[in-house]
Amino acid sequence: MSTTTYGSLSQRTLAYASKTMLEHAEPQLVLSKFSMAKPMPKNVAEGVKFRRPIPFPHATTPLTEGVPPTSRALEYEDVPATLAQYGDLVKITDKVEDLAEDPVLKDASMLCGEQAAETIEALLWGTLQGGTNVVYANGAARTDVNTKISLAKQRAITRHLKAERAKKVTQMVSSSVKYGTEAIDAAFIAFAHTNMENDIRDMDGFVPTEKYGSMKPLPYEIGKVEDVRYILTPVLESIPDAGGAAGSMISTTGTAADVYPVVYVGKDSYGHVTLKGANAIKPTVIPTGQVDKTDPLGQVGYVGWKTYFTSLILNEAWLARLECAATDLA
Repeated sequence: MSTTTYGSLSQRTLAYASKTMLEHAEPQLVLSKFSMAKPMPKNVAEGVKFRRPIPFPHATTPLTEGVPPTSRALEYEDVPATLAQYGDLVKITDKVEDLAEDPVLKDASMLCGEQAAETIEALLWGTLQGGTNVVYANGAARTDVNTKISLAKQRAITRHLKAERAKKVTQMVSSSVKYGTEAIDAAFIAFAHTNMENDIRDMDGFVPTEKYGSMKPLPYEIGKVEDVRYILTPVLESIPDAGGAAGSMISTTGTAADVYPVVYVGKDSYGHVTLKGANAIKPTVIPTGQVDKTDPLGQVGYVGWKTYFTSLILNEAWLARLECAATDLA
């Protein structure tokens, strides 16, 4: 187990050095805001089911005068999921707290909080990238991709979503430990990495958020193209060197283009489960100086977190993934 010791810290020795903490990136969470969130109380089970009604077929047979049609029963199907536990732990010695100039316990707590939140975002991103509906910016496979996003490919995806009767997203989970929602202007939502911003802004018909007028921008939204609103964060990672010849596109090694997934979703296309409310992520802080038989001198402390989580695609036909490259601006 790695331990934060006094000798492992970078101790600044100048007596009058300015104690300036590095600015840490705020966790940029977006995927969980548009997911069908299902809170689960403690002490119930590790399995959970999303339940949805099966749509009725078209009633194309004419009615007979005076004869009621045969009644139809409602039918449902279950989409099962199993919770898994995630977490991490930082070990701190009393010497660190006593002698190190940095506020180690505070910083460890802050970083664990950010890590926990972004872990959930990364797990959701992994789920969405596993969808079966995929469109390539060029070619017929991921290994061909070396072209930027285009309006034509967006239209191909939204045509598919509409044909499958996917509804536009009209609400998102509010920023609270409670499971409330707030209304938003109807649209399909697209999620992607921030490296995609330049190419999205270059798309025909792009409208930036500052020109929305009365429409309220979503968190980390950069703008819209027709009926798609684009939300970007650096947490939604690319697939390094997975495409075709890099050319003028971003490449990790300079040979093959990095492939950037852009995931387009309709309402209730995916979901996630956590333990309910404030206990969704449980932090742990054990300060140094706490004496017990395993640490009789109170020399060790811990900061950590744990949570139960799962995510899943609820309807494959209501989301799609565009795999494209991003223009290298260097």
